[in-house]
Amino acid sequence: MKIAISVGDINGVGLEILLKNHKKISKLCTPIYCIDKSLLQKAAKLLCLKMPKDILCSSPNVEIPNITPAQITPQSGAYSYASFLLAIKLTQEKNSKALVTLPIHKKAWQLANIPYAGHTEAFRDIFKKEAIMMLGSPKLYVALFTDHIPLKKVPPKISQESLTSFLLALAPHIHKTPCGVLGLNPHAGDFGVLGNEEKIIKNAIDYANSNFKKQIFIGPLVPDTAFIGKHLKNYVAMYHDQGLIPLKTLYFKESINLTLNLPIIRTSVDHGTAFDIAYQNKADSKSYINAIKEAIFRAKEKY
Repeated sequence: MKIAISVGDINGVGLEILLKNHKKISKLCTPIYCIDKSLLQKAAKLLCLKMPKDILCSSPNVEIPNITPAQITPQSGAYSYASFLLAIKLTQEKNSKALVTLPIHKKAWQLANIPYAGHTEAFRDIFKKEAIMMLGSPKLYVALFTDHIPLKKVPPKISQESLTSFLLALAPHIHKTPCGVLGLNPHAGDFGVLGNEEKIIKNAIDYANSNFKKQIFIGPLVPDTAFIGKHLKNYVAMYHDQGLIPLKTLYFKESINLTLNLPIIRTSVDHGTAFDIAYQNKADSKSYINAIKEAIFRAKEKY
């Protein structure tokens, strides 16, 4: 099975993770790395690693930048975006069964004048679909109703129509029910004392459950106690940090990122470029390995 891999920001830990795990990954699938082979050879030299002989590369049609470890540059941003677009193309054209992304740097994308905050926002525009960001591990998954937006913009986003649409799109991907839906406010609003968004959340939950004629979602749950005991496997968070702080506290090294509600399969590592340890041979590979395994699992289910 062929899996397209976009290489992320070449100045971060992505290429170290890619090179160190090629042998292991190749036993699970046939990876197609969306990078010029000469650039990968330069990374291997900087890391004092052997360049794998059986490596399969597909080069993005863009100027090849220099590797400048731990530096934010428009050139690395442009290259990571080109790698990402190529990986999408390979997957859309059925030359790969799924897409796995290594970490980009959002500021580098901005400096390269790329009009997206990150992968998820790009997917939404490219596929004209309401892509859903879900992060987690086999022990816990959190879907984000809103993701990379300022906190002050979250409450206006919570409408019955938008949240209901989100829950209806998410429901087919919830394999272990019920899925807990977090309230927005402390104490889930305390019956309106601390906010009234929970009324909207409750109505959306009720409508989604009635649509499927079963209890897929429960809530709104009190956010600060919802994860205690971890009796649920799936949650919906109203905003980015509400869901990712408990997830990363519990399962940071092993968790992955899934993009749902797309016509292709996409998984990703659940960490950033880690410039503080770039090209120091210190990067952890658990998230990458898990992302590959999840992509293969979902591709087998689909195909």
